[in-house]
Amino acid sequence: MSTRVVSKLTSKYQTTVPAAVREALCLEKGDALAFEIAGGGGVTVRKAVALDQAFAGALQSQLSEWASDEDDEAYRGL
Repeated sequence: MSTRVVSKLTSKYQTTVPAAVREALCLEKGDALAFEIAGGGGVTVRKAVALDQAFAGALQSQLSEWASDEDDEAYRGL
């Protein structure tokens, strides 16, 4: 049996992770989440593990060259 829960986004694109999801993923304050985006638009969310954190850290240093206000403006709306 599956359970469906819903959460709304704020104006800053933030949301509260519903209690049922926190319990299912064994989440605690400060835990990170990993999102996997499928080709068809589906998204899977799970508790991030150390490998996820290392991968994200490695990517961040590679992508920081595009972290400017000018780039934000150029790519807005894409």
